Amino acid sequence: MPTSQLIAATEFCIYHNIELSFIESLQQSGLITVVVQEERIFVEENELPQLEKMVRLYHEMDINLEGIETITYLLQRMNDMQRQIAELNKRLSLYEG
Repeated sequence: MPTSQLIAATEFCIYHNIELSFIESLQQSGLITVVVQEERIFVEENELPQLEKMVRLYHEMDINLEGIETITYLLQRMNDMQRQIAELNKRLSLYEG
């Protein structure tokens, strides 16, 4: 994977004023994926929007890791259900028209 698509976790933490242990905890919980190169932790660029949401929940709303896990799970379920509804609506429109 090219290094240009990786963000150093330490830089992310400095920018967002959080501890590196928070990112490690999210990774251990399976909420994000990190890449370790030369004993440094990196976050993939496509993970940044989700990671920034979790930082806001933790930092600004004072939600703990367990709460973030629950919120993330419920949001994922909701998105899955919305996709299913859209697919079912498409199928239904074939029979109505």
